[in-house]
Amino acid sequence: MNWVRIRELVRKEFIILFRDERNRRVLILAPLIQILLFGYVVNYDIRNIRVAVVDEARTIESRTLIDSFTGSRIFRVTDYPKDQRALEDLLLKRKVDLAVKIPPDMGSRIREGETADVQILADGSMSNMASVRIAYTVLVLDRFNSSMIRELKGQSPDYGSIDARIRSWYNPNMDSQNFFVPGIVAFVIMLISLLLTSIAVIREREQGTMEQLIVSPIKPGEMIMGKTIPYIIISMVQMVAVTVFAKFWFSIPIAGSLTLMFIATCLFLLSTLGAGLFISTVSSTQQQAMMTTFFFIFPTFMFSGFVFPIANMPVVIQWLTYLNPLRYFLVILRGIFLKGVGISILWPQYVALAVLGIALFIGAVTRFHKTMD
Repeated sequence: MNWVRIRELVRKEFIILFRDERNRRVLILAPLIQILLFGYVVNYDIRNIRVAVVDEARTIESRTLIDSFTGSRIFRVTDYPKDQRALEDLLLKRKVDLAVKIPPDMGSRIREGETADVQILADGSMSNMASVRIAYTVLVLDRFNSSMIRELKGQSPDYGSIDARIRSWYNPNMDSQNFFVPGIVAFVIMLISLLLTSIAVIREREQGTMEQLIVSPIKPGEMIMGKTIPYIIISMVQMVAVTVFAKFWFSIPIAGSLTLMFIATCLFLLSTLGAGLFISTVSSTQQQAMMTTFFFIFPTFMFSGFVFPIANMPVVIQWLTYLNPLRYFLVILRGIFLKGVGISILWPQYVALAVLGIALFIGAVTRFHKTMD
């Protein structure tokens, strides 16, 4: 293997990539813009629940219940409709997230020691958000019930209770950004490396330089090295850039070893570069290669556990996720970022990444040899 020829081919790839101003913008700005947008947009934290209240009782008890909502930083009472129809209209138009209807006899029933019914309506069009909002509402009602018991009886209930001392390890404030941003780092690396590699060979065909490479002294192995090394370097630089951005912009903790992160990235790149080379050899045009790449990225992203828990997927899909290298890379990144775990815990993910990466890369190289013949 002649490293001089490989060096010159790598230099040619870099010249072609950075000669176009659009490529420079994509390679430099796109990863930072993606992590910035994803970091702020992909967020499951519930901070501002809009509430509409119909108070038909207008008593001290009803005002106390409303104050229980307004006193929380999570809820914000925005509307006081006059009747049930106006209340439902606000939910229909998505002007509120939650609706509370207080019946006229709530205060008297509570004073008589009876149970008072309060209607809670939640916008269930987004089921996951609705379940969280309802859970917060139940907590507010529980606090209201406890305060009313103390007021009426003069003391708290005399039965024993459990005092839960809850601590959240690895993400004490339960911030969604701490969970999603490490996954965004993996997604950016996959997107850029896969997209650029998938058009590497096609570009030579469309520009009419493939025949020159075939008849040149460059061997197939040297051409593969020359085509993949630039994208390995670019992907590693982007990984460093987005990691630094995640650390200092989003204040994401990095509790583990950066060396292990570097090794995991190299193993993951074997898979993405191998998939990109394979797509490049089976596609006829750059447009077809890009469409195939995005077709490959979508199921890889959906079946990785980035957003949706793998345990909630059908059993058949759960088995298919074992063939997804992004699944293992996400576990490694989140383990290194948040938990600070080492190779003694993450070694199954490293082994799986290595096996999948080597298999994909060898398959792509074999297919590439066939196209060179």
